[in-house]
Amino acid sequence: MALRHRSVLRRFSHLFAICTLAFGLAAPSVHASTKNKPAAKAQVQAKAGKKQAAVASKGERNGRHKQAAAPASKKVAAKAVKGKTTVAKAGRHAGRAAVAAAVIIPERQSFGQLAGLHDVTDPLALKSSVALVLDQDTHEVLLSKNDHAVLPIASLTKLMTGLIISQAQLPMDEMITITQDDVDTEKHSSSRLRVGTTLMRGELLHLALMSSENRAAHALGRTYPGGMQSFVGLMNMKAKMLGMADTRYVEPTGLSSSNQSSAFDLATLVNVAHSDPLLRDLTTSPSYQVEVGERTVQFNNTNRLVHNPDWNIGLQKTGYISEAGRCLVMQTQVAGRKLIMVFLDSAGKFGRLADAERVRHWVEGSASHLLAKH
Repeated sequence: MALRHRSVLRRFSHLFAICTLAFGLAAPSVHASTKNKPAAKAQVQAKAGKKQAAVASKGERNGRHKQAAAPASKKVAAKAVKGKTTVAKAGRHAGRAAVAAAVIIPERQSFGQLAGLHDVTDPLALKSSVALVLDQDTHEVLLSKNDHAVLPIASLTKLMTGLIISQAQLPMDEMITITQDDVDTEKHSSSRLRVGTTLMRGELLHLALMSSENRAAHALGRTYPGGMQSFVGLMNMKAKMLGMADTRYVEPTGLSSSNQSSAFDLATLVNVAHSDPLLRDLTTSPSYQVEVGERTVQFNNTNRLVHNPDWNIGLQKTGYISEAGRCLVMQTQVAGRKLIMVFLDSAGKFGRLADAERVRHWVEGSASHLLAKH
């Protein structure tokens, strides 16, 4: 019995010693966790490292299933980078545009605007600062507005160019090549007749009168017997002979603002040009095709009224440069009367055509009123 009691005490003492030893080992660890911060940080980092390793391991296991998507992701990333670059470039361009927009450039005014001609009113509220409508047979003036003002006439010049070429009776099948000399260096206007294009004189005349082709008109003057200087001299001589005292030409296209005339002078020119069957035909042609190299190019009439069945136009010509505004001359029949219409320095892209329509309706209305009266 005593032996059994001693055995229990021995086990109890042994157990107590083990517990004391364990407590002694644990106490420094608890103390370190509260006072040794670097050690604590190291433990936190170790735990984080284990988590990252676990995530990496998991990712490695799943990576095999995502390898196919990787190239697409790289492409998306590349596009994103490219997109950022594009946006950056667009931003720079937008910035430059904003700076350019901040510089206000005043719109270039026509000679008529500078002279205050648009301030003059008329019964039809025309958009043109200069207008003249007269009866071709009786020479009765039906409408006039600043008709003696001398202004740039733009491509109305080409009517005189065409008249000189037609009356010279030069061979219309003679081949003429467009050269660098025919390229517009004044207004830098475009042309579908490239340098080196070779066409017949008749084709060039057609394009000059119908679609107002500048290179065609210049080539006609350049290749005239005696050259350009002789041709321009003939233009001015013809104007003087016709009594066009307010008219002056310096070149055959109308690109120069020094080509100037008045509405009365232009009405005289229209009357004479209308007597030439070739000019009547070419100026009212709706469209025309020519072979330019290996291409067939179609040119259209610059006056869309020639396509309108309500109009009976015998001869016409349009013109535009900024100094002249938009211009139009026509010979037409309205309400049984042969009329000559001249519109210079018209405001707006379609102002000259609208003015012509206003005049036509006014003449038709006046004729109806007279008939009703009788």
